[in-house]
Amino acid sequence: MISKATIDQVYEAARVEEVIGEFVQLKKSGANFKGLSPFSDERSPSFMVSPVKQIWKDFSSGKGGNVVAFLMEHEHFTYPEAIKYLAKKYNIEIEETLQSDEEKEKLNERESMYLVSEYAKDYFSEILWEREQGKAIGLSYFKERGFTDDTIRKFDLGYCLDLWDSFTKTALDKGYQLEFLEKTGLTIVKEDPGNPTKKRTFDRFKGRVLFPIHSMSGRILGFGGRILTSDKRAAKYLNSPESDIYHKSKVLYGIYHAKQAIAKEDNCYLVEGYTDVIQMHQRGVHNVVASSGTALTSDQIRLINRLTKNITVLFDGDAAGLRASLKGIDLILEQGMNVKVCSFPAGEDPDSFSKNNEYKEVIAYLNEHSKDFIQFKASLLIDEAANDPIKRADTVRDIVNSIAKIPDRIQREIYIQECSQIMNISESVLFNTLAQIGKKDSADAVKKAKQEQKSFDVVKTEPQKKLDVQYELERKIIEILLLYGTMETEFEDLVLKENEKGDLELEPESLGAKVFEKIFLDLQDDEIELANERFRNIYYKLIEDMNGKENFSITSFMAELDQELASEISSILMEEEKYTLHQWDRKEIYPKDKEVGVSQLVSETILTLRCYLIKKRIGSLQESTMDSTGGNAEVLEEIMNYIQLNVLLNKKLNRVFS
Repeated sequence: MISKATIDQVYEAARVEEVIGEFVQLKKSGANFKGLSPFSDERSPSFMVSPVKQIWKDFSSGKGGNVVAFLMEHEHFTYPEAIKYLAKKYNIEIEETLQSDEEKEKLNERESMYLVSEYAKDYFSEILWEREQGKAIGLSYFKERGFTDDTIRKFDLGYCLDLWDSFTKTALDKGYQLEFLEKTGLTIVKEDPGNPTKKRTFDRFKGRVLFPIHSMSGRILGFGGRILTSDKRAAKYLNSPESDIYHKSKVLYGIYHAKQAIAKEDNCYLVEGYTDVIQMHQRGVHNVVASSGTALTSDQIRLINRLTKNITVLFDGDAAGLRASLKGIDLILEQGMNVKVCSFPAGEDPDSFSKNNEYKEVIAYLNEHSKDFIQFKASLLIDEAANDPIKRADTVRDIVNSIAKIPDRIQREIYIQECSQIMNISESVLFNTLAQIGKKDSADAVKKAKQEQKSFDVVKTEPQKKLDVQYELERKIIEILLLYGTMETEFEDLVLKENEKGDLELEPESLGAKVFEKIFLDLQDDEIELANERFRNIYYKLIEDMNGKENFSITSFMAELDQELASEISSILMEEEKYTLHQWDRKEIYPKDKEVGVSQLVSETILTLRCYLIKKRIGSLQESTMDSTGGNAEVLEEIMNYIQLNVLLNKKLNRVFS
């Protein structure tokens, strides 16, 4: 287990905006940062990060919390893993106590798969550098590709011995379970034909050089293996199978090493293969990722979309490959991203071109030959159409179909104008074609909706959820404590006194106190306990920490809570931040700074809660008089006293009481 001293150091050093900025492209928004949600598909930012409060909130999915909660939610880390990740990032030495056997057993299935994958990466790397076969075959291959020692180590490249089960036997001897070796796809398990009760094991990547596939945070998700022999029966490249930790359609090779450069350069180069990524990275072009030879997917595009809006797709000179890639470009356009395309000279690809040219030459070529998608598509399709009018018409329709994928109307219009010039066709014809495509898409959407509706016999409208007044008031009390709890200010306290006529009146008295002290004393005087269990737990912990600790900080406070309570707190703290997403200042609307009226906010919230509870009590007493057959005089007197008090409190709140 990690010591508390290490955990405290990590929380003190970690900056939520720095950590999340490696996974999501963040832009300054007042005192906060905003970006696209990494947990849902969206085009308008609803993800907020507060450097002051050191928390984040995703308004589209409802998730939120501190820096550790983000890593646990986004990267599926366990709590210790998130702490270790941050400790490594901020160069903090980890103090650990030994884990008991019981604690080791608590590692869940996914975690066991990650551990097995991490071990496999280290094993294959050791074989490459330390064993004769690894050096003679694997290392020699990578050297022939032009990779330096630093590059080979940086990308954790490795080699699996050309033996049936060398890796599997070693892993089992080290205590790793066959169940997880099989689930990660590292080991193939088959029944022995001669003995059904016995199982035979084989190394999936036997005799292959290995390219570990990292998540955005650097965890090993799977492997790509290339065979080095000329065996025609075996696939040239072999990937790990789909598993609980590896989903090919949601992963981009090289994203871990490229994420910071992508955000910094505000552009991502997209290539096809592992060696394309490694060779370009080695040459100094770091903002490059690969779809690992698979067709580009929406999930992969969204991964890039978190870091930049700009993608440049790189292709070799193969015409068939270029034609097949057009679908991927349309997918990128659908996500509202900007696409450029760059093809290399015949016989060259990103790997060979980067290997044979210096950094300046590579960059100059990419800048000079990167075309807007419409120019690229037009030049490619026009060559095919030649002088055939029918094919030319199909080409124009194909281009307009791509433009129709773009969600932004202004961009669509600009591209239509550009298409008009390139294809020498009037804008009005192109706009009409675009409108027809839009109508067809709308009609298809309506038709689909109607078909879905038919599958329901009865559609019931859910009754509108009634506002829980007490819940909202208790939530507001927690918010006030979190934001202003240790602030000292002047309060106008209300004391109930009799006047000369014997009537009750509320007289104001000035009182200097900290916000948390004022709230605690008021609730204690009225013997009010928060009804919501979650708020009650947070409330008592806040009062205890604010009263007992000299320097209270929300970061330290949240570090001691479980993730559920920490998420609740982030939701409360960031609730009003979502309104900054609308950029009211641009519309010359400037909300009042809440700190100006903290004492009034506290007083009104407590008074409103008192009024609500009094009203609730009056209702309860009235019900008891209806149920009883007599002896209601005392109860009626109590009701009248409560009504009189309620009138006074509402008067103080400037409300009309009926």
